[in-house]
Amino acid sequence: MATLNAIKHTLALALMCVLLTACGFHLKKASSLPEDLMHLTLKGDDERSVLFENLKKELLASNVELKEPSKQVSQLYLYNEQLERQTLSLFQNGQVAEYELAYSVSYVVKRPGSDPVRKSFELYRNYQDDPDHALAKAKELELLLGEIRKQASRKIVRELSQL
Repeated sequence: MATLNAIKHTLALALMCVLLTACGFHLKKASSLPEDLMHLTLKGDDERSVLFENLKKELLASNVELKEPSKQVSQLYLYNEQLERQTLSLFQNGQVAEYELAYSVSYVVKRPGSDPVRKSFELYRNYQDDPDHALAKAKELELLLGEIRKQASRKIVRELSQL
């Protein structure tokens, strides 16, 4: 009986492995940046912003060496981050029930001997508001903005790997 269960478990494991490889599943690997972007100067309009700090951490996690500015080192300049909020729906009493958050980011990559590459993108999220739970909703909005900024920093590093 024990050997029958062992055979069943082995067959189930083998079947799962075959199904995973058949569907094209691959583990996510870290973005590999081009060689000239492995040594980088990171600058920005607001170097104390949460996005700037997240981007710095993401670059260090990708084994990028952050250096002082010089003509031989590529430069990443984060020059615009903006959050806009639009009303999507209202409660019957006229208070806002749902917002759409649009978070836009713009940056420039300057490589030695090349023209600057300007990039920008937007990330969107819907956010439901509830005036009866204002404190909890304020904390939820803060967490949501933190996640959007983390996603934006990961997106910048992914885009750098495709330059």
